[in-house]
Amino acid sequence: MKSKNNFLIALVYFLVIFITNSPYPQPKKFFSVQGKEIIDLNENPILLKGINLGNWLVPEGYMFQFSKISSPQFIYFFFNTLIGPEEANKFWENFRKNYITKEDIHLIKSLGFNCVRIPFNYRLFITGYPFYELKGVGYELLDSAINWCKQENLFVILDMHCAPDGQTGDNIDDSYGYPYLFDSPLAQNHTAKIWKRLAEIYKDEEIIIGYDLLNEPIAHYFDVERLKPLLEPLYKKITNEIREVDSNHIIFLGGAIWDSDFSIFNQPFDNKLVYTFHKYWTEPTQEVIQSYIDFRDKYNVPIWLGESGENTNEWIKDFRIVLEKNNIGWCFWPYKKLDSERGVVSINQPEDYDIIKKYAESFELSYEYIRENRPDRNKTKRILNDYLENCKIHNCILNEDYVKALGLK
Repeated sequence: MKSKNNFLIALVYFLVIFITNSPYPQPKKFFSVQGKEIIDLNENPILLKGINLGNWLVPEGYMFQFSKISSPQFIYFFFNTLIGPEEANKFWENFRKNYITKEDIHLIKSLGFNCVRIPFNYRLFITGYPFYELKGVGYELLDSAINWCKQENLFVILDMHCAPDGQTGDNIDDSYGYPYLFDSPLAQNHTAKIWKRLAEIYKDEEIIIGYDLLNEPIAHYFDVERLKPLLEPLYKKITNEIREVDSNHIIFLGGAIWDSDFSIFNQPFDNKLVYTFHKYWTEPTQEVIQSYIDFRDKYNVPIWLGESGENTNEWIKDFRIVLEKNNIGWCFWPYKKLDSERGVVSINQPEDYDIIKKYAESFELSYEYIRENRPDRNKTKRILNDYLENCKIHNCILNEDYVKALGLK
């Protein structure tokens, strides 16, 4: 009997050693959904607590304290007039290197966040007319951020903030003042192809939770009754392209009208869907989110707050508590911002930066205006170089009260 027991012990020991040191890869694990819950890599329900890496791959004018110069394409043109295209390109290359770094990701994890949402502009992933090749600096930039997140065990949601031809029709989607995406089969194909390419690259990446297909589609200014019925079919088209190469990751679907209107959705069409909504400048109350809770109960699916913030710390705290009370994960906006307490960290404003702000505030699209009002080029370069230094995380200010409002360290 003793000999048999020894044999069994030895067999178990051998199997443990073999599995641990096996040259064969172990099965990968991915986030999933189960009823109303998002399920983590250990097959446990998880409440996502995230922050948006806004302004990094989608510059926004207000993040630079510009009001008129709002969308990425406007900002790029404005910087070209300030210092010339060659110097402006160098600025943006260094901006992308400095704004989000390995140290930023380490800080986010150390504060207690468990995920980040990475907004990106489609223009960084495909060339323009007439070739439309799936090339661009975005692939390398995303790779860097995802690798840093892997080192920190910080999970990632990818967010197409700016889709071809525009899904929103405002500055945030870098469009031309209308959501032309819904009227352009070509733009829809490009949107689906970019997502399919990203899914091909990251189909086996466990640190990625999933893909947020379109940020805040269809602003309320437009013919929304015509446009809203077009959104879910487009989501299905994009999802079908992704599922050809990636069945592992969650698909996040935002409602119409700035991600607020879930009436466009019917019965879930995929077994790994999370429905995401955004809320800004409302009362931080149960009533504001009740319709989303009702949707969750009706279809037995998870919901998630993909963006909120830009408010007082008291409001942030109150809304965060309401969300958590209802088992709704969140991802506040933004992580980093110029001279502001409404984010995790604040960038110190460079000396003489008001010179650039004044030029931006009165900017006119006329060569005469540009010639007569452009600030001194050398001084402007110095100011922008100072900004590039100031946006490095070790030169930023941690907004501790904002972090505390989120219930973190």
